Amino acid sequence: MASKAVVEGWLAELADLPTASGLEEAVQGWVRGWARRRPDLRLTEDSGGNLLLRVKGRRRLDPVLAVAHMDHPGFVVTEIIGDEARFEFRGGVLPQYFVDARVDFVTGAGRGGRVVEYDQVDRTGLIALSGARPVPGDIARWHFARRSARPGYLAAPSCDDLAGCAAALAALDRARKRADLAHFGVLLTRAEEMGFVGAIHAAKAGDIPKKARLLSIETSRASADAPLGEGPVIRVGDASSVFDAELTNRITTAVRESGLAHQRKLMSGGSCEATAFGAYGFRAAGLCLPLGNYHNMGNLDQVENGSGAAVPMMEEVALGDFHGLVDLLLVAAEGIDRDWSLRERLDVVYAASRRVLG
Repeated sequence: MASKAVVEGWLAELADLPTASGLEEAVQGWVRGWARRRPDLRLTEDSGGNLLLRVKGRRRLDPVLAVAHMDHPGFVVTEIIGDEARFEFRGGVLPQYFVDARVDFVTGAGRGGRVVEYDQVDRTGLIALSGARPVPGDIARWHFARRSARPGYLAAPSCDDLAGCAAALAALDRARKRADLAHFGVLLTRAEEMGFVGAIHAAKAGDIPKKARLLSIETSRASADAPLGEGPVIRVGDASSVFDAELTNRITTAVRESGLAHQRKLMSGGSCEATAFGAYGFRAAGLCLPLGNYHNMGNLDQVENGSGAAVPMMEEVALGDFHGLVDLLLVAAEGIDRDWSLRERLDVVYAASRRVLG
């Protein structure tokens, strides 16, 4: 079993890889290499490039799949016009952050430029190049002032949702050594930032077992109600829907009984892939890591209320929350099939106390 230090290394590597919706090749390559070093795992790729990792051999229980996405908001070059690059921004970021913003090209011929035009309606614009010689398909991301992370935290360009990918893989690395968790696997999706495109494809393509229980992991904007450092979040819903109630309750009960630090919240600031899977008939619950500087938007609370500067910053997660999420995934996979339901518990209460009704 990998140590915490090794797992934190996976987290740091993944969260620094260049990625954008539809251009997740660096992450896919990293995951394929990781899987090749574990011959007891089987990696399959569907027709949309989503990756499914499962333990080889027979399984007694229906699958439990931890789901995370491999993309992050980013600039994608679409055309070169003299000393400027036209781009499409794939993901959701407030327009204030694009004003005269510096960017770095993380694929192709290095160095960077400055945003000189941005249309927030169609999310396209121009970058004045500074030493860079990109080609269509290259990825750029914000230029970040280098600074040391706070002790106990990771600051990185792309925690959302590469931290979710790292947690899912770390849990699988532990589960593969346990016969009672042979039903646990990982599904890594593409193009979530453009409307769950990869998750929808996975749901339509037929490669997910119909009886699978999906644990959709997000790295979601922290708030006063769901702060960094207070544990991973059992997410009961999002801005679009509530998730599978029985799955959520079973996970909550198992985690409470385990004594793991955690939070149980709605997290209604956005929507996640659990909503998409539920819409296509799959049983899905939600988990997340609280995230600082969501989508690289520093000072976001102040920017939204008009009192702060829109400064792109590295995203931040608490390492304790991250390791707690790895533990939570395993506890959930172990406890999800216990002979328990909320209705059964209510029946016990009713049998004991119905006499008071007369």
